[in-house]
Amino acid sequence: MLVLTVDRPQARNALAGSTMQELDAHLADLADRTDIHCAVITGAGERAFIAGGDLKELESQRDEAFARQMAEAMRASLDRIPSLPVPVIAAINGAALGGGAEVAIACDFRIACDDARIGFTQALLGLMPAWGGIERLAASTGRSRALYLLTTGRTLSGSEAAAWGVVEESAPRSEFDRRWLELAQQVARAPRHVLAGIKAAMQAAHPGSRPDLAGPALADFARAWVDPRHWEMAEALERSRQARRAPGGQAPGS
Repeated sequence: MLVLTVDRPQARNALAGSTMQELDAHLADLADRTDIHCAVITGAGERAFIAGGDLKELESQRDEAFARQMAEAMRASLDRIPSLPVPVIAAINGAALGGGAEVAIACDFRIACDDARIGFTQALLGLMPAWGGIERLAASTGRSRALYLLTTGRTLSGSEAAAWGVVEESAPRSEFDRRWLELAQQVARAPRHVLAGIKAAMQAAHPGSRPDLAGPALADFARAWVDPRHWEMAEALERSRQARRAPGGQAPGS
């Protein structure tokens, strides 16, 4: 079993450019690791699984070509997961928001802490999911629920996400680490060739990636990225967060 931990707790495990590249390298390596029967993606600490992309790092890049290249690279990374010969589990230990929710839904299945927060919140930033999350969410929850979550940006708790079909299981915080480790070990007991066969058959019957849908989604994301409304909404959301963090502060509607 291999555990991949996004270890940027100071940034709520948000994905910087270098983090995206490291994740891709580890996923690529899994295809040839005959000693690994199962992989787990999780976040460091208890606050966040992955709190989206690191906008503080990315905000200086406001051109369409950068946005498309970044989204294309992350989509390609997550598209690796369905074709890997071993299951990849998302252990959602905290906030999985925006791009973090896309990473989680790209995994083969998910277990969440009851008090985790899971939300496809891109619309609240004037963006759309571009890493394959739209079609993957719809495959998990159905079209109407997926559209509801994507257009409202509603955030679900881990237990709510389990009821909605966004994750397969949730567990109390006190039992979470034990439970996801137990689950991964149970999967890893199966011979690797058996796991590879199951995944190959599943991918053929129910594709976990749709590269044929990438072009329009990437183009729409890139256009939204450079739109001034995206940056206005991102700045407004950051001001709201800072107000909530201030002593005695509470932003309107929080």
